[in-house]
Amino acid sequence: MSHPAPPLATIAAALRRERERVGISLAELARRAGLAKSTLSQLESGTGNPSVETLWSLGVALGVPFSRLVEPPIPQIRVVRAGEGPRLQSDHADFFATLLAAGSAHARRDIYVMELEPGGSRQADAHLPGSIEHLVVAAGRLRVGPEREELDLGPGDYVTFPGDIPHSYQALEPGTWAVLVMEHR
Repeated sequence: MSHPAPPLATIAAALRRERERVGISLAELARRAGLAKSTLSQLESGTGNPSVETLWSLGVALGVPFSRLVEPPIPQIRVVRAGEGPRLQSDHADFFATLLAAGSAHARRDIYVMELEPGGSRQADAHLPGSIEHLVVAAGRLRVGPEREELDLGPGDYVTFPGDIPHSYQALEPGTWAVLVMEHR
């Protein structure tokens, strides 16, 4: 399966657009997101290679869902073939998330396919206030949930939990994948 690179031009344009919408400087956004100004400058110029964690931090600092930073404009009819779509990797675990659909301004939800392998755990910081995660395991086994309340799930299992508190994802078997719906209230 071919794995496309993160959508750098889309990310660069979205970061500039959202930063200007909020009316803050590059330095101020870098401070709020806990990033070096030079890192943010590279991302806005389309030359950086952001991780999932970096983009989540920027989304929280800008008050927008993660998807708004990686999703190109959506046509009326859209197909995402297996192996396509903006695919991002975690810095801390064998974890990939591919955005399938971002919510509109009226339907604040995003849909992802997550691919995980055993090893490290993907520790997620709190997302935007009011965020709720809905997850269905498609294959393998997954340990997921808020800190100290993680649950083990298998194929077909569904879980929902607050996404606005720290939580984690950890594959318990090779080839684990799941569908995640992130709801932003």
